Amino acid sequence: MSVRTVLITGGAGFVGSNLAVRLATSQPDWKVVAFDNLHRRGSELNIPRLREHGVRFVHGDVREPEDLRAAGDFDALVECSAEPSVMAGVDGATGFLMRTNLLGAYHCLEAAARQRAQVLFMSTSRVYPVAALRALNLRQTDTRFELADEQPVAGVSARGIAESFPLGGARTLYGASKLAGELLVVEYAECFGLHTVVDRCGVIAGPWQMGKVDQGVFTHWVLAHHFKRPLAYIGFGGTGLQVRDLLHVADLAELVNDQLARPEHWAGLVVNVGGGVDVSLSLRETTALCEEITGNRLRMAAGRATRAGDVPLYVSDCGVLGRCSDWAPRHDARQILGEIHEWVRAHERLLAAALSP
Repeated sequence: MSVRTVLITGGAGFVGSNLAVRLATSQPDWKVVAFDNLHRRGSELNIPRLREHGVRFVHGDVREPEDLRAAGDFDALVECSAEPSVMAGVDGATGFLMRTNLLGAYHCLEAAARQRAQVLFMSTSRVYPVAALRALNLRQTDTRFELADEQPVAGVSARGIAESFPLGGARTLYGASKLAGELLVVEYAECFGLHTVVDRCGVIAGPWQMGKVDQGVFTHWVLAHHFKRPLAYIGFGGTGLQVRDLLHVADLAELVNDQLARPEHWAGLVVNVGGGVDVSLSLRETTALCEEITGNRLRMAAGRATRAGDVPLYVSDCGVLGRCSDWAPRHDARQILGEIHEWVRAHERLLAAALSP
C-alpha cells in the first residue's frame, strides 16, 4: 500500500493517543496526525508521548470546520473525538455534548468527503436503548448479574448483546449523539462513495486513561484504590453486581490497524467490539481485583438509587466481528487492571496533580 496520512480526531485523548502511537509504530511509512482541543483534563500529558513516537500534533476543535481544514490533507480519518460521559446533558447543559459529538461528526464527515477519505467511526455500546437493556432476564450470583437463557427480545443470548438488538427507545443523550453519528456515516458512505466502518465499543481500558465514574470506570476503580479515594456502588440496590465487558486499548488498536490497512474488506460494516463474556467484570469483582493488585482495601459506600441511563449488564456479542476477521482480545481482566496499576505507579506524581479536585 502507498503511503497513507491518517488523521485521528480526539488524538490526545485516551483512545486516540493510543491508536496514534500504535499506528506510528506498526506502520512506519504512514503519516499519523493527532488532532485535539485538549478539553479533557489530563489529555495534555499525552502530547510528549505522541511526539516521541513521531506523531504530529495539531491543536484544533472538531466544532470548527476551519480547524479541520488547517490540519491538512489526509486519506483516512479515525473519528475518536467525543464528550464520552454517559451523564452528559443530564443537568440540562447539552450544548457541548451535541456540538462536539453530533456537529463535530458532521464536520469530520464533510472533511472526509472533500478528501474522499476512508472513515473509521468510534461509536459505543451506549447506542442500545436503556429500557430494553433493563428488561433483560438476569440471574444473580454472589458476585454478578448474568444473562438468563430465555430473553424477551432478539439480538441477545448468553454471548451478550448483538448488533441486531432493537434500537427503538431512549439511550441517554450521549448514546443518541453517537447513534446519530453512525447514521451520518452510512449516508456519507452512500452519497460520496466512502469506505467506512463503525466500531461499537464496550468499555475500553488501559494505561493513559484519565478514568472517571461515568467514563473509564475500570481505570477509575484502580486509581481510587491506589490513591485511597472514596468509591461507591451506585444503583441496583448498591450491591455492585452490575457487569460490563472491558477491552484493553492495545487490543482495539490491533483491530483498527487492520481496518485501516484493508479498507475494502471492512467497508460498510457496523461491528460490536469488546471483551465479551470472557473479559467482563462486575463492580464487586473489580473491587476484589483492585484490592489484590494494589494491596489497598477501601470501605465501599452504597448508593441504592439507580441513576438515569444506567443498566445492570452490558456484554458485547462480537460474533459479526469474528466472522469478518480472526481478531480476538489478547488481554484478560486481570492483565488489564494490572497494567493500569503499573502505569499509575510509574506516573504517580503527574496523575495526582492532573486528577486532583
